[in-house]
Amino acid sequence: MAGSVNKAIIVGNLGKDPEVRMLENGVKLARFTVATSESYVDKSTNEKREITDWHNIVVWRGLADVAENYLKKGMKVYIEGKIKSRQYQDETGATRYTTEIVADNFTMLSPRDQQSSPNPYNQKPENSSPSKPLPQDVIQQEEDDDLPF
Repeated sequence: MAGSVNKAIIVGNLGKDPEVRMLENGVKLARFTVATSESYVDKSTNEKREITDWHNIVVWRGLADVAENYLKKGMKVYIEGKIKSRQYQDETGATRYTTEIVADNFTMLSPRDQQSSPNPYNQKPENSSPSKPLPQDVIQQEEDDDLPF
C-alpha cells in the first residue's frame, strides 16, 4: 500500500470558547478544546462509568473567523482534521510536547435555539432585524438560488 492516511474525526462538546489570535504575518489562528465521552458498565461493581477525553483543536484563517463568531462553550461540533504533534518552549525554557487536531472543517451540531450559552447570532431582541445567518444557512440559500426549477 503506497502512502498513508492521517485523518481524525471528532464529535463532541466545546470545553471553552475559542481563543483567537492574529499572527505577525496577518494569519488568524483559533484554538479550543472538545470533549468526547464514552460510557461502559464496570463488570466488578456493575456501575455505569464514563470516560471523557479532551482534544486540542486548531483552526486557521477563514475557519478561525467562523470559530470566533459562532462557536461557544458547550456546543456540539463535528470536527475533521489531521493529528499533529509539535514541540515548543514554555516560559521556563523547558521543552514541551503537545498533540493537536488541525481541523480542515467543522460542522456545528447544536441547534441554534438550544445552545448552552448566549450567542448574539441567534438572539432576537424585540423590534429588531433578523439575526445574522449562520454559514450553513448562507450556503443553503445559495444552493436554493441555483435550482433549475
